[in-house]
Amino acid sequence: MKKRVNYYQGLAANYSKPGLVSIEQQDELIHFALQYAALKEAVLPVVDKDYTLEQIEKENKDWWPTHCEALRQGRGDILTEEYREDLVYFCQDGPFYGLDQQKEREKHWWALLAQPGVEMTWPIVMFHGEFVHFEWNCIDLETNETIAKGTVNWVRRGHRGACYYKSEQLTFYRDVFAPPELLEYISKS
Repeated sequence: MKKRVNYYQGLAANYSKPGLVSIEQQDELIHFALQYAALKEAVLPVVDKDYTLEQIEKENKDWWPTHCEALRQGRGDILTEEYREDLVYFCQDGPFYGLDQQKEREKHWWALLAQPGVEMTWPIVMFHGEFVHFEWNCIDLETNETIAKGTVNWVRRGHRGACYYKSEQLTFYRDVFAPPELLEYISKS
C-alpha cells in the first residue's frame, strides 16, 4: 500500500485544517502575497532556459500559503491580483473570460468562504510545473458542518505570470449568495 504524505511538507505553512498558522505567520504571508502580486508582468512570460518550469513550480509552492491566507482574511484585493487580465475561468456558473465577467459572482463566493465563524481549509494541494491542483472545504466552527467544498485546477506561471487559467467545481451546502454585510466585509479588505 502506498504511504500517504503530508501535502504541506516543505511549504511555509500548513492550511490542511484550522488552527495551524500563527498570527505572526499570517501577517508575514500577507506581506509576501503583496510582494508576489507586484511581480506580475503585463505580458505572460515565456517558459524557457531563463524561466524554467522548475523555477515556476518553486514560485507556485512559495505562493500557495499566501493564497490560502489571503482567502482566509477575505483579501479580495490580493485575490484579484493573483489573476491575469485575460483569465479563462471554467466553473458551473461560467465560463468566464477576463477579470470583469467573474467579478460579481466570485465576490459572493469569497464573502461566504471568509465569513466570521467559518474557516477554509485545503487538505490537498499538488504541484507540477505551472499546474496547481487543490481541494478545499469550509467548516462552520460552531456546528462543525461543511458549508462548502470544491476541487480546483490553476495554471499559474509563477509570480511573473500569475494565474491565466482556472477550472473549479464548487459545492455550497448552505448559502449561495452572500448577504450584504458579508459583501461589505470582503470589499473592505
